Amino acid sequence: MLKLFLLVAIQSVFLSGAQVLFKLAAVHILPFSWTWPFFKSVIANGWLALSGVSGIIALVLWAYILKHYPFGIAYPLSCMGYVFGLLAAMFVFHETVDWNQWLGVVLIMAGCFFIAK
Repeated sequence: MLKLFLLVAIQSVFLSGAQVLFKLAAVHILPFSWTWPFFKSVIANGWLALSGVSGIIALVLWAYILKHYPFGIAYPLSCMGYVFGLLAAMFVFHETVDWNQWLGVVLIMAGCFFIAK
């Protein structure tokens, strides 16, 4: 069970990382228009490329997890991404995270603990 937990944690880090990188990419993309500058801002966006790589790694790990572990246990553990998302909000984007958001994540994680037992 520890191996599954670690695999899902790593997969959740890559999945959350893909979302963080995608948000960073979105800041550098010009407003949508059917013009070359817009498409150039998408194509030449390094953050977007890194987001894609992180997402692909998460997808490959998830495929491995689903192949080797019961879905009913693996899927609920994927909620670890919420923790990484809140941490990214705080440390990468310098957002304020209220106590009730942390309480919600703690309750979700508690549910994951009971499912994995």
